Amino acid sequence: MGILELVLHGGCDKKEEEAEMEGDLPNLSSVASLVIRRCSRILLLSVEQLQQSFEDELPDHSNQPTSYARSLVEYCAYKALRVETQRPDHLADKGFSLLTFDMMLAWEAPDTETEFLLDENGFSNCPEVDNDDEGSLFYASVTKLASQIDGKKTVGLEAFSRIASACALVADPITVHNLFDALTSSSGGRLHFLIYDKYLKRLCKVLKSMKHIYGRPQSLNVSLADGEIILEVDAKSILQHTRISTRPGRLTLTSHALYFEASGTGTSNYDLSKDLKQVVNCELTGPWGARFFDNAIICKSDSVVEPIVFEFSGHSHRDYWFAIIREVLHANKFIRKYKLKRFQRAESLSKAALGIFRSRAVKEAFHRMPSHFKSILPFSLAEKLPKGDKILEALYNHFELMRIRFQNHDGLVTASYEKQLTGPLSDSLYTLTRMGFLLPKKEDNPEENGLLVDDFHVGETSPLQLAIRESVRYSGRVEEARATLYQVKVEDIDTNLAAIKDLLFPLFKIGKLLQLLAAWEDPFKSRIFLFLILYLLYRGWVRYILPCFFLSVAVYMFWHKHHSSGKPIKVFQVTPPNRNPVELLLMLQEGVSQLQTNVQTGTISLLKLRALLLAAFPKTTQKVAVAMVIAAVGFTLVPFSHILTLVLLEVYTRKMPVRRESSEKLVRRIKEWWSRVPAAPIQIGKTMRIAQ
Repeated sequence: MGILELVLHGGCDKKEEEAEMEGDLPNLSSVASLVIRRCSRILLLSVEQLQQSFEDELPDHSNQPTSYARSLVEYCAYKALRVETQRPDHLADKGFSLLTFDMMLAWEAPDTETEFLLDENGFSNCPEVDNDDEGSLFYASVTKLASQIDGKKTVGLEAFSRIASACALVADPITVHNLFDALTSSSGGRLHFLIYDKYLKRLCKVLKSMKHIYGRPQSLNVSLADGEIILEVDAKSILQHTRISTRPGRLTLTSHALYFEASGTGTSNYDLSKDLKQVVNCELTGPWGARFFDNAIICKSDSVVEPIVFEFSGHSHRDYWFAIIREVLHANKFIRKYKLKRFQRAESLSKAALGIFRSRAVKEAFHRMPSHFKSILPFSLAEKLPKGDKILEALYNHFELMRIRFQNHDGLVTASYEKQLTGPLSDSLYTLTRMGFLLPKKEDNPEENGLLVDDFHVGETSPLQLAIRESVRYSGRVEEARATLYQVKVEDIDTNLAAIKDLLFPLFKIGKLLQLLAAWEDPFKSRIFLFLILYLLYRGWVRYILPCFFLSVAVYMFWHKHHSSGKPIKVFQVTPPNRNPVELLLMLQEGVSQLQTNVQTGTISLLKLRALLLAAFPKTTQKVAVAMVIAAVGFTLVPFSHILTLVLLEVYTRKMPVRRESSEKLVRRIKEWWSRVPAAPIQIGKTMRIAQ
């Protein structure tokens, strides 16, 4: 028995089954006909009434033959899912996963012209699926299992994103593409029903476990504020490091703060909701202050006197907690940036909460934690994606339209706003409220005010979806560029220095030529260059030097673009010096010693300047002050171009045969004077080490 038959036979009596098998709807595929009949039973309407409702409410789409079937399927799916998702336990229902998957199949192949895609994307025989969620089907090898599913129809990205994002629990419009990638990473970019069903089962278990914890907040010894949601609790091997102590305990993350309940003591919290300049980063830990193990998180803010370090049992354990803590931070940052109030604020936090629940479900079911551009946490993804600020701006505009709908308690909305509300409204707040996670005030409850009644739009793309698509396309180019970086990264410092030297060889060559001219080793060339500089200064053409440089570089780039279009770039060859490890260590030691010498010289120079500024030695300070007064008068009275000319002439002609002896004496006297300037006193205080 296939997926469609399971859906139909799961809740139909014999008469209904016979009615559905009478035949397909005109011009619709078999799967689309079955899905529409199923939706009509959910809505307690006949197929003809449902189809007439579609044509009456969306006349523009009903008059387009090319997209009529798909728009009808989408319309029926959104209407039916609005009813189905009102049941708090709809995820636990096997029929829900079958129904939504068949909706995706119907969306991909809505008419008779596209029905052949069902055969291309799947096979006819469906294997039996064990309902035990704790089985080893996915635990052993997701890749192996996905390759063995021969008899399961599959769906693509567009179908999944259009249908799954209509259910707030299943997917978020911002991260639905990344969720699809996470579910299909082992199945060639096509989603199998077994993988989809496994994900929904695990998500249902995560929600049940969090609801059980939420129902017993007294067991956590945590006092929750109004609207605060418990997002994660972890009591396994969490250590809190402070300056003077290390304590094991239980870590609890909510939508407002991070709580740590130490064994035998009280509970401390790290606020995430207020603007306290919070900084959360990964940290290395180890015994006696050593930094060996990459398994900790460090938290800093204005609310804590000293940084707090949480050490986890492993690297992946730390990465998961780091990701969800950052998600709460980004969600609260979004709230503060746009000054969201009432249900808009609660909707943002609910969106972050559902993202964390989905991330945990994917982590537990498939043992992977997507990160960076592939994250399934909405606010973290918007912060990381190129042009992610456009996504957040579109999300805010989306909330503003919801607020306008919210204020119209009678459900009347102007046509201009109605047109912008395209795509299904994935109301996270309504979902968590219905499941018992939140108890909002009556005036903030979207269910009480009819905010979600018939809130669906078909066949169009919302500004939020447009911003997401643009950002995803742009991120693809960024990923391609980053892939080239990984190919050319070299760990050896000697090779990197050789590459830098070869890449900057033209600049080094120009620098050596200028040094040669300034050394007056060839007086004829040096004089010609000097006359050229004076002529440029006299005619006032110095200001054109930089524009000419930029123009020359641009012409060079355009020339290569025209003559090298489509050709691969020539590989840059680097030949590093052949040094053994001992020579490299000696070179490194020499470099460190030279750096230490330069730092010491800089420190001494600063202390000498401090002594001059504070008149620690009056005679020397008086001479410097008089010289600075003369310089100030000169800069005031003499035009800057003349001063620049004098400086260039002085520097360039310093080693001229006529001036060489006098210049050397002048430099010598300045060095002797500087060496006679004493340094200001300095005292080194004791430092305290943070215990680990």
